[in-house]
Amino acid sequence: MTATLGPDAERPWIPGYGVPETTEGTLPWSWAEARLREAETYWVATLHPAGRPHLMPTWGAWHAGRIWLEGGAATRRARNIARNPAVSVAIELPRDGALVVEGTAAFAVELDEATIAGFVDAMAKYATPPRSYIVDPANFVANPAGGLWAVTPWIVFGWSRFPDDATRWRFG
Repeated sequence: MTATLGPDAERPWIPGYGVPETTEGTLPWSWAEARLREAETYWVATLHPAGRPHLMPTWGAWHAGRIWLEGGAATRRARNIARNPAVSVAIELPRDGALVVEGTAAFAVELDEATIAGFVDAMAKYATPPRSYIVDPANFVANPAGGLWAVTPWIVFGWSRFPDDATRWRFG
């Protein structure tokens, strides 16, 4: 799978932390995409009906410009998304900075075969020892209790050496 050119890089506004004002030294979109593809744990933040944040880790995959997450329709995350589709997703980057995606989550109900095949291929990272998880497309295609959620990014923040390469990418 090849990386796309992606959105232009800019600097996030973080007053008082010494983030450079020019775009020189920002990270390329390919840096973010590689980490989104390789991530093992995706931390998904939604808004609970009581107004408090709800944060849960899950497995997922980056494919076709979106983060894809499996999850049953009865989970707290799914019920929160049904009320408010705005989410934040962060991935673990041990010793390699931070990466956070802000976007909109949607229940994927009509998927073409290419999207399903791409998601299954992207999830193969969990099929190698010590794990043995293999995605069964029937769990989210024909099973209304199961599900597949697609997070479409609005803004992505990332850095490997804060504040020197702190970068923000905006999507149209």
